[in-house]
Amino acid sequence: MPGNIRSVSFVWVVLVCLLFCSRLTSVGAAPICANAQSGCHVLSLANLFDRVIQHSARTHGISNDLHSEFEQYFLPSKNHIGRVSRNCHTSSILTPNGKDNAQRMAREELTEVILKLLVAWRDPLWHFHQSMARHHDFNNFSSNKALEMSDMVHELRQGVEKVAEKMQVLGIISNTLSSLSSPEASLPSDSADWRLMKDFDLLYCLRRDSNKVQNYLKILKCRIVPEHGC
Repeated sequence: MPGNIRSVSFVWVVLVCLLFCSRLTSVGAAPICANAQSGCHVLSLANLFDRVIQHSARTHGISNDLHSEFEQYFLPSKNHIGRVSRNCHTSSILTPNGKDNAQRMAREELTEVILKLLVAWRDPLWHFHQSMARHHDFNNFSSNKALEMSDMVHELRQGVEKVAEKMQVLGIISNTLSSLSSPEASLPSDSADWRLMKDFDLLYCLRRDSNKVQNYLKILKCRIVPEHGC
């Protein structure tokens, strides 16, 4: 009897290992590709859109959290409420105002706007994380969230690039997108109060732009694959 139990246990362990390893092979080991390539996990255009939209929702949620936490830690007594004019470094990127204007844009143009916004946040988010790491009164959780935000925006940009590549392969958009350059962010001042307000404005702009990206992706998906959840 003990020998039979050991045999059954061994077989069970082997089966669990095989199932677990096959899952890793099919999901973790194979990268996501826009078209059929060796060693890639190919997704439909609708699935690619769903992934980047979900990722953009998480990105916007974290940007909201960072904005609220920064306000709570650093600006509890600042009279920043009602400051209407904020100079976002992405202001030079022409974005459609409202859903109707976004729906009227050419697919290529709307895709370019999304990618330009994501590229523009690469350096500012990295510098913001470095700035938060120097503030001892800003908790480690929020500082790590700033780093996570930077990684998530990078991953979201890569995901949107795969969506664009898939649309190009399917002939939905042209094979040429304009070269993407990151707008220059203004250099920090020596004033501590000025830097705090600039960081707060940066998070305000991030929250605004992440919301734009999420909405533009939803509009683009519904224009191209309206039969999938639109």
